[in-house]
Amino acid sequence: MKASLAPGIRCITSFSRDSWYRGFILLLTFLFYTAYHLSRKPISIVKSELHRNCSGVIRPADVNITNNVTWCDWAPFDQDNYKTLFGVLDNSFLVAYAIGMFFSGIFGERLPLRYYLSFGMLMSGLFTCLFGLGFYWKIHSLGYYAVIQVFNGLMQTTGWPAVVACVGNWFGKGKRGFIMGVWNSHTSVGNILGSLIAGVFVSSAWGLSFIVPGIIIASTGVLCFFFLVEKPEDVDCSPPQHHNDSENESGETEPLLQSPAHVANGSVVVDTPDDSAGHSEAISFYGALSIPGVVEFSLCLLFAKLVSYTFLYWLPLYISNVAHFEAKEAGDMSTLFDVGGIVGGIMAGLVSDYTGGRATTCCVMLLLAAPMLFLYNHIGQRSLGTTIGMLLLCGALVNGPYALITTAVSADLGTHESLRGNSRALSTVTAIIDGTGSVGAALGPLLAGVISPSGWNNVFYMLISADVLACLFLARLVYKEAQGWCGRIPRIRGYKET
Repeated sequence: MKASLAPGIRCITSFSRDSWYRGFILLLTFLFYTAYHLSRKPISIVKSELHRNCSGVIRPADVNITNNVTWCDWAPFDQDNYKTLFGVLDNSFLVAYAIGMFFSGIFGERLPLRYYLSFGMLMSGLFTCLFGLGFYWKIHSLGYYAVIQVFNGLMQTTGWPAVVACVGNWFGKGKRGFIMGVWNSHTSVGNILGSLIAGVFVSSAWGLSFIVPGIIIASTGVLCFFFLVEKPEDVDCSPPQHHNDSENESGETEPLLQSPAHVANGSVVVDTPDDSAGHSEAISFYGALSIPGVVEFSLCLLFAKLVSYTFLYWLPLYISNVAHFEAKEAGDMSTLFDVGGIVGGIMAGLVSDYTGGRATTCCVMLLLAAPMLFLYNHIGQRSLGTTIGMLLLCGALVNGPYALITTAVSADLGTHESLRGNSRALSTVTAIIDGTGSVGAALGPLLAGVISPSGWNNVFYMLISADVLACLFLARLVYKEAQGWCGRIPRIRGYKET
């Protein structure tokens, strides 16, 4: 009699080879982008250490004080315009990131993703470490830190188009919203880990708050070089189905293989795309923009990301100023916003998968976020319980739409059926959407730096206005989805429009 298999082995063998590879790629790309965000977070934690009220700090005996208020600050951030200088650092990174993102997708389509990601992570690690080394090299030049931020911003653009393209190559549309909602928690996990790691060193040696994350992302670059598999076909796995080819818009059955045709020399010639063989041409920038929904979601993300990145870069300083927490405590408290973001991203993916309404899901969450931001600013610091609850709720509503657009929506549009199987468009579409969003990511912290001297209330009014504008850009798509639910057009899962 054959002995029964051990429970663990039965569990392992219950999954197919394809499933194991897909799970491995999902985990690997999760780690990669966690490292990208982990290395971006330290600047927001260190701000409150570079400029603080030194009158309450115990002075070392060997320090000669010339100004009792600024003696412990790090020049040049010891001036009254320190918020403006912090804005310069933020925007040096974010403007470079926004500009570089539009080119990153083009390179991502034409270069092997494994090499492209490995190079990007190694260089991001280098420039992150160089920023921290300014502490040990006693560098007090704003220009040095700004230039480092510019190069780091350019290198960081290698990440998002490449990891989304890789995940899109492995996963079809069926439960893409949920899968990518869970997977996209890497953004919040990276922010949380970056905050905690930077917080460990910020009060003793803030340079290590950058050097340690820099080493981590460089190490993941090495991991990428040795283990990333770009496409299922590379390891003889079956490719996913990106959209339903068996039904047309009227619900009638069509042939599963349908190729475009043209007339040549008086005869009809059928063009057979051969993307699996890697011969499809990279899509043009204009061609990607012409995909239905790309423009609307890109502009929506501009304002949604404006709100999210303002919190990313300014929330610890806001908590420190308003609630009077120390730098480490404010950084730890700010991680609750990202914890809420994890839940919000997963919920947005689940709801949009079930309803088939990507745009409507984003719009509803953005509309709910506006009053929550108002309440957080006015009652969010009344008690510890209120602060925790409001941070979690605001994080979910602000980051949910942002996560859905940058993952499932980008993958839906990058594998839109109008492309006829050309999966190489995914990197360019992702770069256009996230690049446009990155313009908002650059504007948000800049506006916060300019507006905050007039009061934090005005910063929150700006964020609320951005949420409302993000909703307006989705109005046409929400109307189309509502028509589908009312039976005027066929209802389909995921975002699809022709």
